[in-house]
Amino acid sequence: MFHPDLSRAGRGYSRSRSEHFFKRGRRVFPTGITRVTVDHEPSPLYISRGEGAYLIDVDGNRLLDLNNNFTTLIHGHGFLPVADAVADLLHRGTCFSNPTEHEITLAELLIERIPAIEHIRFVNSGTEAVMFAIKAARAFTCRPGVARIEGAYHGAYDWAETGQAVSPAIWSDPQRSSAVPAYRGMPPSVDEEVTVIRFNDVADLERRIAAAAPSLACILIDPMPSRAGLIAPEPSFLAAVGAIAKQYGILVVADEVLNLRQSYAGASARYGLLPDLVAAGKIVGGGFPVGAIGGREEVMRVFASDSGKPLLPQGGTFSANPVSMVAGRVAMEAMTETAFDSLERLGDSIRGGLRNEIERHGAAFSVTGAASLFRIHPKGKEPRDFREAYLEREEADLMARLSSHFLDCGILLPNGAAACLSTAMTKADGDAVIAAFADFLSILEANPTETGM
Repeated sequence: MFHPDLSRAGRGYSRSRSEHFFKRGRRVFPTGITRVTVDHEPSPLYISRGEGAYLIDVDGNRLLDLNNNFTTLIHGHGFLPVADAVADLLHRGTCFSNPTEHEITLAELLIERIPAIEHIRFVNSGTEAVMFAIKAARAFTCRPGVARIEGAYHGAYDWAETGQAVSPAIWSDPQRSSAVPAYRGMPPSVDEEVTVIRFNDVADLERRIAAAAPSLACILIDPMPSRAGLIAPEPSFLAAVGAIAKQYGILVVADEVLNLRQSYAGASARYGLLPDLVAAGKIVGGGFPVGAIGGREEVMRVFASDSGKPLLPQGGTFSANPVSMVAGRVAMEAMTETAFDSLERLGDSIRGGLRNEIERHGAAFSVTGAASLFRIHPKGKEPRDFREAYLEREEADLMARLSSHFLDCGILLPNGAAACLSTAMTKADGDAVIAAFADFLSILEANPTETGM
């Protein structure tokens, strides 16, 4: 078993091969990469292979992976049951224009587990899942508008992106949220159709929804918004979401693309939210591209074509492809209630260990998250919403240093996103995470003038 060597902290890793590939990449890709979420300062780490809880990059560096392709790989890398099932399938065909039994089997598994899902449709990504969930809400209610949580990430659909890229520069009134464009050239009409709400703020929710209710099709909510801080929902807030949606005939769309991994039945069930529609993805594909929209049968009827053209046509060349369906089924079957409980115990141990180190060092940090997810904040008080979690320049620089320190300790810690665990991780791996953080706090303690805190 490999354990990060803390004595290497600050020395850095060899990146010569990664730098070579980055130079090649810059010749063919804008900025040299194909995902804006890839850390490329000073250059990306190019990966050669994955082994369980670890990554091996092209320079031979071995890293404990707390990213797992942005929380997708709940079993880590090279999970043998999935690899064997997919290898067997490859010889019999990878995609067809006709349906296969595999899509039914995965659908049955998800419907059996997730209380809010009675019928389901498969797509190719989390972005597509959220997009079609919003469209389904529109088709069902005959309204165009979307309400969403400030700062939360919901993929790349215009109406799901607006309100994500907020910052203090545009917070003219601390008590109000703004629907700001996610990219230059976004049609102004999108902003007019999006209502942005502060998380865990019942008064803001009630005021904003009441004002926009006649045009709202849905309230789009991640039960624990990751990009917005991985902050726990307050029961009173989720109860208010359900009550006000029912009052005005608005559908609740739960984005569980990331947070489905929070329990056997998903995040909504964990926190008592009763959505009309659920968008899923990531772990549902077993490491292959996938998305899913599920919900009440009455609402999901907008996709039905029994009597002619559906109210909402939905297709996709690779939707419900057998590789993703088989890989997803095998991965999800292995995630029994016992497996979820075990992963949560490891998460509790790590979060508890990190908090103990914060207290021991008297450091201005806090930790949020649940189940197999955690996030470290350079804040002495645990944030309650995106504005409280927002990083000022010095705080962002400090978190970049933290990620760099973890890398020097042999651990890939996402910067500005949720860290996640996999079933391939051991308690020794969790202890290494805590030790790396303790080492970082010791460095800060010895050099307080460098922290800016």
